[in-house]
Amino acid sequence: MSKQAEEVVRGKNNVPPNQNNLLERLFKLSERGTDVRTELIAGLTSFLAMSYIIIVNPMILADAGIPHEAAFAATIYASVFCTFLFAFWVNYPVAIAPGMGLNAFFAYTVVIGLGLTWQTALGAVFISGLVFLILTVTGIRQKIVEGVPTPLKSAIGVGIGLFIAFIGFQNAGLIAANEATVIGLGDITAAGPLIAAIGIVIAGFFMAKKIKGGLLLTIIITTIIAMIAGVAEVPKAASDVISFQLPSVAETFLQMDIMAAVGYGVLSVIFSFTIVELFDNLATLIGLTKKAGLTDENGKIQDLDKALQADAVGTMASASLGSTALNAYVENATGISEGGRTGLTALTVGVLFLFALLFAPLVGFIPSVATAPILVIVGALMLTEITNIKFDDYTDVIPVFLTIIMMPLTYSIATGLAFGFISYTALKMMTGRFKEIHWIVYFITIAFIIHFMVGGH
Repeated sequence: MSKQAEEVVRGKNNVPPNQNNLLERLFKLSERGTDVRTELIAGLTSFLAMSYIIIVNPMILADAGIPHEAAFAATIYASVFCTFLFAFWVNYPVAIAPGMGLNAFFAYTVVIGLGLTWQTALGAVFISGLVFLILTVTGIRQKIVEGVPTPLKSAIGVGIGLFIAFIGFQNAGLIAANEATVIGLGDITAAGPLIAAIGIVIAGFFMAKKIKGGLLLTIIITTIIAMIAGVAEVPKAASDVISFQLPSVAETFLQMDIMAAVGYGVLSVIFSFTIVELFDNLATLIGLTKKAGLTDENGKIQDLDKALQADAVGTMASASLGSTALNAYVENATGISEGGRTGLTALTVGVLFLFALLFAPLVGFIPSVATAPILVIVGALMLTEITNIKFDDYTDVIPVFLTIIMMPLTYSIATGLAFGFISYTALKMMTGRFKEIHWIVYFITIAFIIHFMVGGH
């Protein structure tokens, strides 16, 4: 512990830090100017902010054909495993869970869109985690991140946000198939779509008022409204709400089909998983660690490589359990704002995730009209990346636009990426601006072109 940090702690508590304390030794609380109470409150805050994933992710995985109970259990077990890695090994106040966007890509692009089995898709997730680990350990990860243009990095997040929101509107029944226009407005006078619309307004209100756990509260309130309106079934016994028999992952454990993924030739699928996870996770971790003050005077982030390695291992474990790729959640910023600075914050979140296992029966009563508003709000929150895009250069603007718009319109994150990279490379070359194209961009562009030539979607 530095002399300056010790002075901060002495000034705060008027006593020197107790080096014999187990939590002090594990998490270096005094060195980072925090204490147990602050960390516990921060952990509770982060959990409330991101706990909606416990409900939303299993529903998305169920759309891909994964049994709901196993998906629920896998979501929590994978989140707890990787969050504990971040707590004890990396010592970050950051909780990890299946990434929004990556789960949508898994269910709606890979399984439903390409027609792969969920076992094959899990195999692709496992391989992407292995690739991500290799890229991190070898340092290639940094080269890829440095090589991809900033406009396209920002466009990826915005496009995924629109895609997630589009799925939310579909699940809500607010948009529906239309023979004349492909899609159109759903029956907003029907109970389901009307309740979902109310849920969007409620979630927006909670977000505007910065109410902790607002998205989780939205799911609860909207579910109650749906039950009153007869849209959702009402629990009839205590066993429908809580159970002390933990949900099982027996139906999904080690069911990922790695050989089928390789045999199918899902290079672009694995590539897309890796690229999206790489940018999304790295950008989030950089933002969170800076907010937590985990950078030195030169701006270098403490143990960033360990964090990325832990996430890669967590993704492989998630695929083994039956869930999708993991990411650091931007909602961790709420806990960090409450003073979370160490892995004790993450440990608190992980323990609360485990406690949520008891409520597995209740999750089955939550209707899609209650989770759809969350997808719409998360999509809206992901639009913030658009502020990093400059609109005065058409060789940037057009690729950015194609990346963003093609993700929801083609129901494929990978296709949006492909249109973005190919158009970026073509426009820069046609205007003679070869120096602006990193060799990584050439490689990615060629990979996507080959993918389309061999019949990829």
